[in-house]
Amino acid sequence: MTRSEYLVKFSKYPDIVTIDLFCRMLGGIGDGTARKLLRGNHVEHFYVRNTYFIPKVSIIDYLLSSDYERYRCKLKHHADA
Repeated sequence: MTRSEYLVKFSKYPDIVTIDLFCRMLGGIGDGTARKLLRGNHVEHFYVRNTYFIPKVSIIDYLLSSDYERYRCKLKHHADA
């Protein structure tokens, strides 16, 4: 997908999301996986008073990154095995 396609896909989401919406935006990933992505600084975010705040544009940047592509390939390889 392209940036503009993601902008349309996520247009109903607020500009800043919390971890629950972040999980949904990434296709229903688990809370633990989402936190690993954030703690590993794969997705830019703000952490305030025990709450993650993730800008929508940062999620789109991650989805367009080579890091996400490697993750998808790893999942596909695992599913094919």
